[in-house]
Amino acid sequence: MGLAKRIIPCLDVKDGETVKGTNFINLRSAGDPVELGKAYSEQGADELVFLDITASFEGRKTFTEMVTRVAREINIPFTVGGGINELADVERLLHAGADKVSVNSAALRRPELIDEITTRFGSQVCVVAIDARMTTDHSPRTAHHHPAPESPANNGQWTMDNGQWLCYLKGGRERTERGLFEWAHEAQERGAGEILFTSMNHDGVKEGYANEALRQLSDSLSIPIIASGGAGRKEHFRDVFTEGHADAALAASVFHFGEIPVPELKQYLKDEGINVRL
Repeated sequence: MGLAKRIIPCLDVKDGETVKGTNFINLRSAGDPVELGKAYSEQGADELVFLDITASFEGRKTFTEMVTRVAREINIPFTVGGGINELADVERLLHAGADKVSVNSAALRRPELIDEITTRFGSQVCVVAIDARMTTDHSPRTAHHHPAPESPANNGQWTMDNGQWLCYLKGGRERTERGLFEWAHEAQERGAGEILFTSMNHDGVKEGYANEALRQLSDSLSIPIIASGGAGRKEHFRDVFTEGHADAALAASVFHFGEIPVPELKQYLKDEGINVRL
């Protein structure tokens, strides 16, 4: 049957408050991070992700005290991201109660950060988050272009049929010329333990995950893929596992605003034949 699929609520935190919008704009309050984290832990969520969504954009460190408060209230694996640029940041957050850290912008700018984290703390600590958008702009890709090796799963096709997936920095605010698939492959080669892929095309739209891209990632990499961006109905979670081949599904607003309770979702998935932990 394989490993159980994971359901992961995400706390997008700004100014000490959980918020949710579309592509990190038009934000509305979703509640207190500590109370939400405790509730999800009690409801049977498999893990929890805490993202300080403006830390990188504002050039500051993750709010450590809030991380500590959340960690005290939960008993499930806890991943923290936002503003992580060096080993000292990782050590500070692990001491604050995080089990894993999520690196995004800093790793894209300096990929060696992944090697440093995994060498010091182990691959299981390092989640590489990738915010990417499908674009039909076929302008030359020059910066950081390192073609990934071909494999039977992808036949060398590291772009989709009608465009290409490009990575973004600073919570989707700044485009790079780095391709999603080649960067994910490099992150794995550098020792990342998991990839957290957010489709900026799908984030906040609630019309389903980017299953085609997810399937290509999952089938070409050997490390777990966490899907993010697009959950709106229970069927979307089923599809991300059956069609997108994801190992875990992350969502925010459908949980925060009570649209899909975690226990109800997991029972639905079990009834659909998907291996989840109840």
